[in-house]
Amino acid sequence: MVQDNCELLFEYLRSILYDQKTDQLDLEKLDEPYRKLGAGLQLLQEAVEEMLLYSADISRGNLSGRFPSRDNPLCVNLKNMHANLRHLTWQAKQVAAGDYSQHVSYLGEFSEAFNTMTAQLKEREALLKKEAEKAEKKAEVIEEYNELLVEMTRKRKEWILVIDAENRDIVYCNKRKEEKKVDSVFCNLCVHRLSFRNSIVNWQDNEQYKVWEMGDEEQGFFRITTFHIEWRGRNSYAHIVVDVTDEKKEARQLTSKAYFDPSTGIRNRLFFSEYMETLLREKADLVLCYLDMDGLKYVNDQFGHNEGDNYIASFVSAIKNTLCVTDLFARIGGDEFCVIIQNGEKEAVEQRFADALECFVRENVKKYPASFSYGVVEIKGKTNSLTVEEIIKLADARMYECKRRNKKKYYGSSKEE
Repeated sequence: MVQDNCELLFEYLRSILYDQKTDQLDLEKLDEPYRKLGAGLQLLQEAVEEMLLYSADISRGNLSGRFPSRDNPLCVNLKNMHANLRHLTWQAKQVAAGDYSQHVSYLGEFSEAFNTMTAQLKEREALLKKEAEKAEKKAEVIEEYNELLVEMTRKRKEWILVIDAENRDIVYCNKRKEEKKVDSVFCNLCVHRLSFRNSIVNWQDNEQYKVWEMGDEEQGFFRITTFHIEWRGRNSYAHIVVDVTDEKKEARQLTSKAYFDPSTGIRNRLFFSEYMETLLREKADLVLCYLDMDGLKYVNDQFGHNEGDNYIASFVSAIKNTLCVTDLFARIGGDEFCVIIQNGEKEAVEQRFADALECFVRENVKKYPASFSYGVVEIKGKTNSLTVEEIIKLADARMYECKRRNKKKYYGSSKEE
């Protein structure tokens, strides 16, 4: 009896370990003392089959297959491998997207191969970028010449002058009256509009290609593209002259818009920074007043952003009423503003803004307190060593002293600041 049970169990265990398909064990064929062992082998069979299925998925690269049960001890290492492969897959995708900072240190010899590969890809990318930059530069040159040809053959509205490099003769001009397709008035046009023609004729430079500009407000502005050519066997310069007066005007309009805050109409932080840098370079005497609106966040939160915008507008209007024509008023943040006063006295400026604050508070008819805080810094240009950032930081510190006073005076213990 013992031998029969052992042989049956041993054959079942052998089938579990070696057969592709294991027949189920019939526990009824075992005597009672051996059934518990048989049941244990059935659990082993389930664990092995689950391990085999799981390892088969991993071996095929299928990382989205069925995950083994938590209590299967045979799959612990496979689970670790699965996790490593998933992370490695993510890293490979990052590398494919151009992130060569990925580093593997958990896969033994493979780690070194992976890290070497990413390093080589990074080097290859750098080389390709250099080649692409070279190709791009070549393409730019070709595109410029193509644009030249298109402009010459289609519009021909620009002046095209070819000047002999040695004797400075104009050997070709597309506006000359003897050109059959060009109106005779063009020559007169050249005389009156190209007032800088002598500059073109006598132009000399070692550069093979150059874009430069001439002209003024009265005569208009012109962009000149110049390059060396061989014209009928002679070393020459070709000059393409284009009227860019309208372009200049549009650029100035765009620049002007870039210097203003669209919400308030006053200058913005960009203009303020450039203006301050200019004054400091010129060592000008000035007084900077740094202003911060009190309670703007409270107004936005309690009454809405439209009312917040009204609060800002009333503040800006109140400050404008205190300024002179030469004073600069700029918005440098959401509720932060600066006033630059040249050749002013610190005490007088402080008094001016103290009066403006008192008037602003007194004339407020809103349901919420309205006030602002300010800090004043005086700069003596000849002795000043502070940068714009340092000056603002100093004014900001003084502004907060004022803000503490305002909080006690106008807001009491509330948190509306």
